[in-house]
Amino acid sequence: MRKNLLSTVALFAVAAAVAGSGPVAADDSHGNGPDFGQHGNDGHDGHPQDETRTATPIKHLVVIFGENRSFDHYFGTYPTATNPQGEPVFKAARNTPKVNNLEHDYLLTNNPNYTNPANGSNIANPFRIDRSQANTAGQNHSYTPEQQAYDNGRADLFPKYTGNGTSGDAGAFGTPAMVMGYFDGNTVTGWWNYAQHYAMSDNAYTDTYGPSTPGALHVVSGQTNGAKIILPAGSTGTSSTLSDGAGGYTQIGDTDPAYDVCSSTSSTVLMTGKNIGDLLNAAHLTWGSFMGGFNLQTVNANGTTNCQRSTNSAIVGTKADYVQHHAWFQYYTSTANPKHLRPSSIQAIGYSTTQDGKTADPANHGYDLNDFYASVKAGNYPSVSYIKMPSYQDGHPGNSDPLDEQDGVVSLINFLQQQPDWKNTAVIITYDDSDGWYDHAYATPTSASYNATADQLNGSGTCGTGPTTQRQPDGLNGTPVNGRCGPGTRIPFLVISPYAKQNYVSHERISQASVVRFIEDNWLKGERLGGGSFDATAGSIEDMFDFHQGDRDDKFLLDPSTGTVTANNQGH
Repeated sequence: MRKNLLSTVALFAVAAAVAGSGPVAADDSHGNGPDFGQHGNDGHDGHPQDETRTATPIKHLVVIFGENRSFDHYFGTYPTATNPQGEPVFKAARNTPKVNNLEHDYLLTNNPNYTNPANGSNIANPFRIDRSQANTAGQNHSYTPEQQAYDNGRADLFPKYTGNGTSGDAGAFGTPAMVMGYFDGNTVTGWWNYAQHYAMSDNAYTDTYGPSTPGALHVVSGQTNGAKIILPAGSTGTSSTLSDGAGGYTQIGDTDPAYDVCSSTSSTVLMTGKNIGDLLNAAHLTWGSFMGGFNLQTVNANGTTNCQRSTNSAIVGTKADYVQHHAWFQYYTSTANPKHLRPSSIQAIGYSTTQDGKTADPANHGYDLNDFYASVKAGNYPSVSYIKMPSYQDGHPGNSDPLDEQDGVVSLINFLQQQPDWKNTAVIITYDDSDGWYDHAYATPTSASYNATADQLNGSGTCGTGPTTQRQPDGLNGTPVNGRCGPGTRIPFLVISPYAKQNYVSHERISQASVVRFIEDNWLKGERLGGGSFDATAGSIEDMFDFHQGDRDDKFLLDPSTGTVTANNQGH
């Protein structure tokens, strides 16, 4: 029988007691890292992250949060790849489990988006996008069109409502039918190989419909209600918020965070609730937000710096590294670093204070992606790390592509697997939203909303069974609110860890807020954020782990360019 995550507390508490709970000296095996010393209320001697009592053997969680991909878009025919000549080859293990994807119920040959005449000339069955076609345009992934595409559960109006053509190729590429395209194991090869050797979910969803900012808020707070519109002086701009019907606002679209020096000058938003960083701070645990392009002092190879730092990709061209409306913790006063100030030292990364244990560290847990590499190399590996790649590697169609995304993510995971603390690390790869790409799996709303204009999932002005039969979820102030229609579209979700089950597909219903729940369960004894956060109701990701398999000697390295396996010594 599978045990609850918190039921393992006793086992590991005993081990901690045997080892002793007092300070320990710096361990040279951790990259010859410096002794951080006593760090005020935040710290311990040596490596406090490994000393902290956790409900599982996981001492380090790394959340790689990608952009704008649906599950069927990346795993539509998993584990069957076409394997054309000249492309990376993927061949599945014999015992690979089935997943809920496009190979079921004639979805590849008689799809409802092909048989529904309401799509007009853009009717289409799902089709394979080749590796040579990896650079696609983005689709329409707004709150209302995504609901309309699902057409009361029929999932048959994607070309009409979320489709957007991609230039440069024939057929569906120039039409809204592009939304039906999917990649296979010859393009997203690394993702398919990770799924083969670790664990994945085929039942993970965005918490609500809509684009990047709501997803970024959900994965750190499980909450999009409590938005406050901030208009800079002289601005008449509008924010993509929705009146929640209870006197406040819910964030349903992309708006830059208030007071960030790189944000728009027309309209911004401030979130007034709490996020997981607040709970980690209160418990004196180390954590960080690490984003590509966040260090405004860096000068890139092309001479760009400040908010205009950019990188050139041979596939998608030159793109700005930092995207403000992806910056999860910048939306909250308590965890924002609005001026992008630098940490006082590498040793202070992850902490609220400088090394004296008294002075507030300028970075306030907001760092550049390069700081993550530097900190881990120095032996200062935070307990919880949220990772956002520079935009050309974050997976967002139009700014990025699966090949650039693979290069950045695989390089990071290869790096982590070669660190001494890999033995107690878990990496999650998941996404902020689907980008509007087709996914056939429809989740009946558990979070209702009844805005007359914005909500169209189950009829005009309706997401759910109706206001007399299904109540909206509570918002930040404890009253039912609109704008939280969900679950939304299904997204990829992988767990990579020595403790991940091998070649395993979980069917447990989870969401972005499940990441928050895992952190709370593992480090915070199940404490919840409150205020209507979905962390209280989100499914557990525990099913993708086996914490009783012992210390697995696990090194599974991939080629960042091809996604193929270069080293595999998995075993016990």
